[in-house]
Amino acid sequence: MTVQQALAPRQPDAKLGTIIKLAVMAVGGQGGGVLTNWIEAVARAQGYACQATSVAGVAQRTGATIYYIEMAPMGARAPVFSLAPAAGDVDILIAAEMMEAGRAIMRGFVTPDRTTLIASTHRALAVSEKMAPGDGIASSEEVRAAAELAADRLVLFDMDDMAAANGSVISSSLFGALAGSGALPFPRAAFEDAIRASGKGVEASLRAFGAAYERAQNGVAEPAGAGEKPSGAVTNTPRGPQRLLEKWEALASRARALPGPVQEMALHGLRKVVGFQDVDYGAEYMDRLEDIAALDDAAQGHELSLEAAKYIANAMAYDDVIRVADLKTRAARFARIRAEMDAGDRPVALTEFMHPRAEEIAGLLPAGIGARIETSPKWMARLDRWFNRGRRVRTHRPGSFLMLYVLGGLRGYRRRTLHHRHEQAHLDLWLAAVRQAVARDYALGVELLRCRRLIKGYSDTHARGLSKFDRVMQGAEMLRGREDAAQWVARLREAALQDEKGEALEGALQTVRSFV
Repeated sequence: MTVQQALAPRQPDAKLGTIIKLAVMAVGGQGGGVLTNWIEAVARAQGYACQATSVAGVAQRTGATIYYIEMAPMGARAPVFSLAPAAGDVDILIAAEMMEAGRAIMRGFVTPDRTTLIASTHRALAVSEKMAPGDGIASSEEVRAAAELAADRLVLFDMDDMAAANGSVISSSLFGALAGSGALPFPRAAFEDAIRASGKGVEASLRAFGAAYERAQNGVAEPAGAGEKPSGAVTNTPRGPQRLLEKWEALASRARALPGPVQEMALHGLRKVVGFQDVDYGAEYMDRLEDIAALDDAAQGHELSLEAAKYIANAMAYDDVIRVADLKTRAARFARIRAEMDAGDRPVALTEFMHPRAEEIAGLLPAGIGARIETSPKWMARLDRWFNRGRRVRTHRPGSFLMLYVLGGLRGYRRRTLHHRHEQAHLDLWLAAVRQAVARDYALGVELLRCRRLIKGYSDTHARGLSKFDRVMQGAEMLRGREDAAQWVARLREAALQDEKGEALEGALQTVRSFV
């Protein structure tokens, strides 16, 4: 059975009786309720008795809301329908996101003897993935492999991207994929009539429906990983005046001059850094990367340069108050929220929760002033008293939006802040340790680069990650000169990722202290 086959319409399998059982798994904003209403409308218009129920989840903490639909041709006797899906007893499973498909498989809703699985390959990160100290993103490829074994038939492609390209939301493309799969014995026109009858966003919904219908019918396979692009990824060459474009092209040429395996990662890192600040900052990124690449060993597959290209970019594009404000006031974010809420022309009230610590306020000040305040317990206590309390900033109001918009526009000022000075100093110390390690132990240098994954996020999350990073680097210093230093640094890093408080890391460090 191949992924994304062109599927001819079929009647329900005789061994299943006449009741068709369909489950939809979707989180808030994905239009699961709208999709369910459309499916009900199609079934009833085609002379079927139909019942729909829903079991709410809590966003992606405990899973999506499960909408369950049963339908059967009208007959002399009214069918008896169930209220919820049962393992091994679902004909069609629709998942609005890849991990929800995985959850459906784990719960036994997808079985190889009967289930058509229709799922979007894009990712909407779960809360558990975002909370992980390191890279907690689950692998979509593992879900894809499981789906190929678990399902009778598969329809897999990025339905969220397809809906957005047609000015609609994912419910429209899921509906089109359902119609195109042939899993329901209804003609295309019946599905389109259900959309028209809803009377909301009809034209955009029909465009997304039609595109997904054709994709499901044609069965063109999407490459593995194609739907996993993070929502915040930068994929286009930066635009601007000719002078800036020329600077960008010069930087891109430097990235393309690196060894073949490193070029793509270097270009991704360069885009990220330039998008965070400017092309001059991108030049600093290339200087640092080329400095490390000069120490690389081709016999090792350029592993050092590859890790440097990734983690130097992450370190340079750090989170600060300016970046958070910028992200919260971008037009694309407001458009996405309105689409997820299916707001249409209705007004949307948006509340942001702001909780800056004294360290964030001091870090936002000019480096000289901020340093003096940071070393004064009296002033830090004042800042903490003034600012360290939860604030609700209603960005649908002009005053609150303007405040964040001005703050987010301070990108040009960022280099003069105390926070930037701290980040650059920490970055330079880290790379100095990497260069020193590589001179004696190539593998250790690679592992020290990878330790940067411990630092991420903003405020308390950043502080915890930074503390763990510093402790691992101290452990690496204790291990200097040992043949197994690289392996032990990797163990320390993995221990640091195991829990929020760092208890596993402390245990691993105690082990290191016992033999050094």
